[in-house]
Amino acid sequence: MILFRPVGLKELELIASSSWRAFPPRLSWQPIFYPVITHEYARLICTTWNSKESEAGHVGFVTSFEVEDGFAARYPIQDVGGRACQELWVPAEELYEFNRHIMGVISVVESVYGDGWVGDVDPDTQLPKHIAATLPKL
Repeated sequence: MILFRPVGLKELELIASSSWRAFPPRLSWQPIFYPVITHEYARLICTTWNSKESEAGHVGFVTSFEVEDGFAARYPIQDVGGRACQELWVPAEELYEFNRHIMGVISVVESVYGDGWVGDVDPDTQLPKHIAATLPKL
């Protein structure tokens, strides 16, 4: 199953530090990890929230990754605002196991920079330069 996850700068840095293979553990106040079903919904979250929040670095990234179908099926699709807004709810304590079922690497498919962004962007990848330097070589 191909899924998407909107993330801010700090979360993307942690993904990069895992060699692009895992999402970081949830914070104590975050009981659920919620990957979303469509790129469009992830973009909406990045545009509406991440790119406007100082906590996210005024930037949002749409990540894409694949999870084994049989494993993903244990999490029913949650409708949180119509067919366009669907996500899986993975309990925080199951994220380690969820990460083990990611096939391949987590990739960034879109970057959304807000007005408050401060930093250098790599022109080839559209990622912050310090993160672009960590991308796996193909």
